[in-house]
This record gives sequence, C-alpha cells and structure tokens, in this order.
Amino acid sequence: MSNRQNTYLKAMGIDVWLERSPSNTSSQETSQPEASHHVETNVKQAEPELIPAAKTESIVAPDNKVNIDQLDWSALHSSVVECHDCDLSKNRTKTIFGAGNQTAALMIIGDAPSAEDELQGEPFSGQAGKLLTAMLKAMGYQRNDVYISNLVKCRTSENQEPGIEEVAACESYLVRQIKLVQPDLILVLGSVAAQRLLKSKSTLSRLRGQLHYIENINIPVIVSFDPAYLLRSPNEKRKAWDDLQTAMKELTNIAASKK
Repeated sequence: MSNRQNTYLKAMGIDVWLERSPSNTSSQETSQPEASHHVETNVKQAEPELIPAAKTESIVAPDNKVNIDQLDWSALHSSVVECHDCDLSKNRTKTIFGAGNQTAALMIIGDAPSAEDELQGEPFSGQAGKLLTAMLKAMGYQRNDVYISNLVKCRTSENQEPGIEEVAACESYLVRQIKLVQPDLILVLGSVAAQRLLKSKSTLSRLRGQLHYIENINIPVIVSFDPAYLLRSPNEKRKAWDDLQTAMKELTNIAASKK
C-alpha cells in the first residue's frame, strides 16, 4: 500500500495495520461478501428497480407559487427561507440551504440537517461533519471544493429521518440545486437519503457498489454510509473507503472523457 493511501485511510480514522478477524466482523459483513478493495475501471450500473404501483413511495413535488426550475442561486435561497410547505417549518429556527463550491465536480447529499447543523448554519456539522471532512480529505478534497446539501432544508424533530411528504415538499429545491451545480458525480450518504432520492426500497448494502441515476437527471450517483452511522459502526469505515475509491475512479474517468 502506498504512503498516499496510508494518509487517506488515516484521515478517515482507519487503522491501516489492523488485521480484521472474524470476531471483529459486523453482522452486515457476515450476511454478504465484503466488497473488494480494488476498484474496477467499469462500475456496474444498477438495474432499475420496479416497484408495484400500489406500493410505491414515489415522491411527487407539490405545486409551487414560483417556478423553482427557473431560479438562480439567490432567488432559490430566498424561496427556501420563505418556504412553509411542510410541518418541518413550524419548529425550525433557520433553514439549512447548502454549502460549498457551486460549480463543484462532486456533490454530497445527506438526508436532513441536525440540530447541530441548525446551530452552525451549514450541513454536516459536529462530529459527523468532522468525519465527512476526513472522508473528503481522503479523496483529495477540502469541504469548500465540493457542494453539500440535504434532501430537506429544515431539521427534523429529534433528528428523525425525514418523511415521504417532507422530502416531497423539498424535492424541487434539491433538484434545482443539482441542476445549478451540474456536478460530474453525486455521492449520496445514508440509506434514507439513497432510498428517497432514488425512489427505491433496496437496502443500502444492495445500493452500494453500483452507479445509479436520479429520475430525469443524467448525473451518476454513488451511494455510501452516513458519517453519523460510521461513528456508531467504525468497522464499516473500510467499506466506506471502498465507496470513496469507486467515486474517485468514476470522477477520474469522467474528467478524462471531457478532454
């Protein structure tokens, strides 16, 4: 392993020299083969998952008073601040719009702001934010090199996952952010964010390791773990590193194709 890879892994808090024994293997790892640490040049593209119409959790954005798809950054931010389309607006002290490079090659999407995010005024604050910063550093990025946002722009009660209707109320804002940034790749963190954004009922383990696409948006999506989950389950950091390597490889391929 190169010194550069050692630096990447240490940035994520992974002990490079630790041999993983069967006793240290998580229940998730025992239920499926561990992903290879070597990233293939061609990433497997996910097969579309068909959900019966009667059981679908398809997100349908509500009618908006303004045409969100035509707004620039400033007008979009103002629209989010003034939004009261779902119950999350009742308890917020401020909206968490997003942060970072508005022309970034890499966009990060989580599920919902936390109470800490609301205090700090930006997504992925606190200890989870520190781990995300380390993950980005492992990829060769600083936080201000990428654009970071969430499915919803208001914190949820007691940091619960956002509901279907709450995500639907915010979907047009997130879609507009994606279209304004026009990233080369989207990295979605956490099962809730992945399932809601991709409109899938698949588990995170099934969604990882493949390229996905958001409906009507031709930008590849890679799914990985939420940093908050990795803090609770540090043994999964090696799998997260596999996902980051996949993202790095895909970004390199996309950049090469543009030359």
